[in-house]
Amino acid sequence: MISLHLKKLPATREISLLILAYLYVPILVLIVYSFNANRSATVWTEFSLAWYGRILANPSIQTAALNSIIVATIATVCATAIALLAALATYRPFYGQKMVEGGINLPLILPEIVTAVATLLLFMALGIKLGLITVIVAHIGFCIPFAYLPIRARLNDLDKSLLEAANDLYANPWQVFRRVTLPLLWPAVLSGSVLAFVVSLDDFIMTFFVAGPGSTTLPVYIFSAIKAGVTPEINAISTLMLVISIVLVVLAFWLGQRGKQQ
Repeated sequence: MISLHLKKLPATREISLLILAYLYVPILVLIVYSFNANRSATVWTEFSLAWYGRILANPSIQTAALNSIIVATIATVCATAIALLAALATYRPFYGQKMVEGGINLPLILPEIVTAVATLLLFMALGIKLGLITVIVAHIGFCIPFAYLPIRARLNDLDKSLLEAANDLYANPWQVFRRVTLPLLWPAVLSGSVLAFVVSLDDFIMTFFVAGPGSTTLPVYIFSAIKAGVTPEINAISTLMLVISIVLVVLAFWLGQRGKQQ
């Protein structure tokens, strides 16, 4: 009903198109100029894949990419496991449930820079040396709500009669979880893990604050590189990360839809 009233407002379509253009035209320009043979990021000469070859052969980029994959993989596995346990623990109503769920989802509400500074201060107070381990730990805490929400939503949609039938057939809690609950939750678990992986792979602010020597990830590398000027090499790295993120988000959406259909 609200959408019908909004459509009657003057120039609604034009304003929407301008907003979309403002958001996506710079991204399209970045992608196009990643295939530019000229070293300048703003002067087009001819089509070339040379910059993609250069970034694939660059040892610094290879190290940063490996760090990103290591951090995202470990953070995703740990965050998804914690999110699954948290979703199961908050499935049935209990006193203080809203407060607990709010605490789990707090990283989604707080500005990321606040979370990053607080995490850095915690590591400093504990005397923990900054490095790849601190980045992984920080990403685990930050990614938990992204994995938790799809799993929790899927739990709410489960047919409770299936769980009751398993209990009536004398299945113990572990058997109910392994043979009934987990297979029904599996698409949501995969969807949440993919979202957590994307968030961890693309994160900059948290990583920038808690990273130490030898723990540079791709987003941090890009930030450091653009201080010397934006080049097609940076455009190429950004384009590859964009493509990977889009593919993973589409995969997460597809898994979520598949889970709803089961």
